[in-house]
Amino acid sequence: MKYYKLALVGATGLVGRTALKVLEEYHLPISEYVFFASKKSAGTTIHFQGKDYVVKELTENSFDEGFDFAIFSAGSDTSKHFSPIAASKGCIVVDNSSAFRMDPKVPLVVPEVNSEALQHHNGIIANPNCSTIQAVVPLKILDNAYTIKRIIYSTYQAVSGAGQKGVEDLIHGIKGEAPKKFPHSIVNNCLPHIDVFLENGYTKEEEKMILETRKILGKPHLKITATTVRVPVINCHSESINVAFEKNFDIVELKQLLEKANGIIVQDNGAENLYPLATNANGHDEVFVGRIRRDFSIDSGINFWCVADNIRKGAASNAIQIVKKLIEMHVS
Repeated sequence: MKYYKLALVGATGLVGRTALKVLEEYHLPISEYVFFASKKSAGTTIHFQGKDYVVKELTENSFDEGFDFAIFSAGSDTSKHFSPIAASKGCIVVDNSSAFRMDPKVPLVVPEVNSEALQHHNGIIANPNCSTIQAVVPLKILDNAYTIKRIIYSTYQAVSGAGQKGVEDLIHGIKGEAPKKFPHSIVNNCLPHIDVFLENGYTKEEEKMILETRKILGKPHLKITATTVRVPVINCHSESINVAFEKNFDIVELKQLLEKANGIIVQDNGAENLYPLATNANGHDEVFVGRIRRDFSIDSGINFWCVADNIRKGAASNAIQIVKKLIEMHVS
């Protein structure tokens, strides 16, 4: 068996720390790890797989020593500058930022959905936005069976999606402190404002969901609209998704398709108050789906509720699953 060398960029951040935990769980055939961060965090010691590692400062020469894979979780600016350098040295980069997601030359991948896209990369692979990742896992199953013609997203996104500062805004806000990350207090509020506002009235987060879903599903003209909302929940995004299909469907068969799908856990029993909750999805890589019901206001439509751990499946785990898939496919 071949063993690989992996770099983790942004190892001390919220996603980076989760990636360390996931890497310990996945037992990939990786014999050497190197952890990078900014100059500010360099020198930090990380205990990983029974050993202590000193975090190195990321520089333009960091990839000279040779790596098979690098997972970037350090923001768009860092990715834009350093990912091409890493790729030029023969390293395959899996980037968690938004830097390359809509680049037509860069595959945007969720392994359960479009792993075939991994066969066509130029050294950089983009990890989708967290809210998009969890949505497309069930949507791909439904599109294959019934052909989606329209999607309406309404999201309820945890503060961890805004990084450590978002989490601190909620924790400190409960104590009565003023927000530092969000424009208003997240305590006792739902903020219909994630990322910056665009001229068309949508936010950047809403645009990401629309454009990324089209790219991942391979449907550039698919009708999609979105409203994304930040809610006072520490971790795990929840989404209400309304879908219209081209084809008729049997609701029992539809549920069975989701129950059999890889990476999905169906929790759908109203009589027993069983439906996906953030507290249950926390710490898992699966996407939880429930409240599956026909939309009687349109022909061939459904509503469903979708919950996932946005730091794991929405970022760290999806990136590591991409690396796992690359190893399995012997892509280089």
